Amino acid sequence: MTERWQQLNQRLLQLEQANLTIDLERRSQYTATQGWRIDRHEAELPPEPRGAPLERGAFSVAQTMMRLYKFPPPDLITGIFRPDDQLERRVMLLEGRFLWFRFLFGVRVTAIMSTQTPTEYIWGYRYATLEGHFERGEIEFRVVKNAQTGAVKFCIESFSRTGTIKNILYRLGFWLFGRSLQLRFAKGSLRRMQRLVQEELANAPKLEAAQSVPVTPAPKDSKAAEKLEELKQKV
Repeated sequence: MTERWQQLNQRLLQLEQANLTIDLERRSQYTATQGWRIDRHEAELPPEPRGAPLERGAFSVAQTMMRLYKFPPPDLITGIFRPDDQLERRVMLLEGRFLWFRFLFGVRVTAIMSTQTPTEYIWGYRYATLEGHFERGEIEFRVVKNAQTGAVKFCIESFSRTGTIKNILYRLGFWLFGRSLQLRFAKGSLRRMQRLVQEELANAPKLEAAQSVPVTPAPKDSKAAEKLEELKQKV
């Protein structure tokens, strides 16, 4: 285990004991009228046939990208977590980048959604900010398939407000650039998810074709076998 991972792992252990910056029982009260910023974003993913999500379709690929937290733009934010931890108990260190600064923020998964209605299939999760984060709030990521049309989309919804920032320089920077970084994160995540899903679906036929190529056994013909042995000796 590298020294950096030991340090990060220690931070993750500390986060397991950290408190959330919001009260989940009061989620319905975190509204715009109460001074919270409400954001909703979505992007279309490649469609599927009508009905249930395909085993290797856009819905399934998006699920994988969400579980692995691969969709955020890596030049802006990276999620650090133990890959063996169950998603419903996951804590993450979010390493944010802005100009020459790097920040580590803690979040915890607070809910997992997996629902099916006559018209939609929905899967996703939420995480909320932990003590020490520059923001207070919760964000939800979900993939939705319309069973009647086959349309698939990736959605991001959140409520947030500025948290306690003790460092005056960081407080000023967040006041100046915090909102633009929020929007960059959301829009960049939508675009990256679209690209990742498209690339995965485009590569799937190539992988399947490669796996389906029949293996031709070595010929039993004696002359062919002799020729093969002769070639081996020349190598």
